[in-house]
Amino acid sequence: MWSTMQDFPLTITSIMRYGTGVSGGAEVVTWTGDGTRRRSYAEVGERAARLAGALRGLGVDGDQRVATFMWNNAEHLEAYLAVPSMGAVLHTLNLRLFPDQLVYIANHAEDRVVIVDGSLIPLLAPVLDRLETVRHVVVVGAGDTAPLEGAGKELHSYEELLAAAPPEFDWPEIDERSAAAMCYTSGTTGNPKGVVYSHRSAYLHSMAVCTGNALAIDAADRVLPVVPMFHANAWGMPYAALMAGASLVMPDRFLQAEPLARLIEAERPTIAGAVPTIWADLLRYVQEHGADLSSLRLVPCGGSAVPAALMRGFDEIGVRIVQAWGMTETSPVATVAHPPAGAGDDAAWAARVSQGRVLAGLEMRIVGDGDTVLPEDGEAVGEVEIRGPWITGAYHLDEDPARFHDGWLRTGDVGTLSPGGYLVLTDRAKDVIKSGGEWISSVELENHLMAHPDILEAAVVGVPDDRWQERPLASVVVREGAAVTAEALREFLAGRIPKWQLPERWSFIESVPKTSVGKFDKKVLRRRFADGELVVERID
Repeated sequence: MWSTMQDFPLTITSIMRYGTGVSGGAEVVTWTGDGTRRRSYAEVGERAARLAGALRGLGVDGDQRVATFMWNNAEHLEAYLAVPSMGAVLHTLNLRLFPDQLVYIANHAEDRVVIVDGSLIPLLAPVLDRLETVRHVVVVGAGDTAPLEGAGKELHSYEELLAAAPPEFDWPEIDERSAAAMCYTSGTTGNPKGVVYSHRSAYLHSMAVCTGNALAIDAADRVLPVVPMFHANAWGMPYAALMAGASLVMPDRFLQAEPLARLIEAERPTIAGAVPTIWADLLRYVQEHGADLSSLRLVPCGGSAVPAALMRGFDEIGVRIVQAWGMTETSPVATVAHPPAGAGDDAAWAARVSQGRVLAGLEMRIVGDGDTVLPEDGEAVGEVEIRGPWITGAYHLDEDPARFHDGWLRTGDVGTLSPGGYLVLTDRAKDVIKSGGEWISSVELENHLMAHPDILEAAVVGVPDDRWQERPLASVVVREGAAVTAEALREFLAGRIPKWQLPERWSFIESVPKTSVGKFDKKVLRRRFADGELVVERID
């Protein structure tokens, strides 16, 4: 028998209508550093309609790309809703990229309009004349626009455009499989690659994020996306919050520990997501100065492996960190590390330090040499492959067939799958250290080192070795006021890993270099080592 259910499209437009209609009384709060700007979802809906009308007036009448160069704030949320819902494509530009990468991405995406925060004009202005397809620049908030002049682009005030546009917009019917948004990978190797999200993928990803096996977001929550809205759609939290009717708390540019602590105390968010470095800084601030973070019921954390020491530190102040894994290509949330029901302490911690279990709707497997599918026994190590309705199947204008295999995305991550479905990543494929024919996990070494009370950060890379092909180089950042030697750190590791994995090479550095999305940038460390820029201590 054929189904007679309605074939209703899954679109961001429907998320917008629900969030700004049924949940119109919820709010988006934007932090100003010493106070807040508040706007109801109903007001956001009207302003999104005005923005769509204004963009239509600038010539956006199809699937042209509208770029944002903005912090996490109410105006960015309005663009999140207006641009896809009018049939155009939202392109979030990463404001932490090098200028040449920014130019490459904007030109590759063929951006037509750029909406820029006034505070970011100094970053956009030097490259604006190189953005070949951009015709209009819309400036949000205060800022000196003089540096933008002379680049051959039309300049507009965001608020003036909205004031001149009607408060309603005739939202078109959109095919759920059409493009809604795009985000480029961080480009750790070669040029960044464009990932295009469909309305359908964004809708299904939002539903998955709201489920109990993920973040369990509902209308009683207040969601704080510290992770940037230009980084894989802030892990889908803005759309998920609107879908659930949960209020949003936006940090704007104030991402340091002290203003974040004040924001959390003032606005009492219940969920907050960010990379481990943000939470490590915040934990140190709380330990040194004190702050009330008790409103937080759940802190999703990802982007790189979350050290157990960080999770235990937050447990001690009553805040639960849950590790999640994903990538730009997975929209991004793919796994979340909740312990299994009834697990004892050891089993619960084994689950929490893993990357978690894949969310419903997705499938995952481990593949070895010759594309052999390996058993889910917690021991077999191979490359992680994943597929599902919010996993990309190709890159924008770049086939890159090596990344795709019979409908599966090759993630470039290496790890194991347990019989219970828990993913444990041992490394990125390019970061695994092969020493004397045996594999050493750089992530495992880093996690052990960062459990040392005197170590803030640790990054491990493989470096050439005449005898063993490769050996680990440990670069560590010592806490202020602490003193620790390479010999002491090696002794600390000795009881935790096999002796043959102990690093002989040690470098004490001021900070670990990071990518534009806050991950350890190991290619920079490798280059510094190769160029002789690192002071390396050798312990034989």
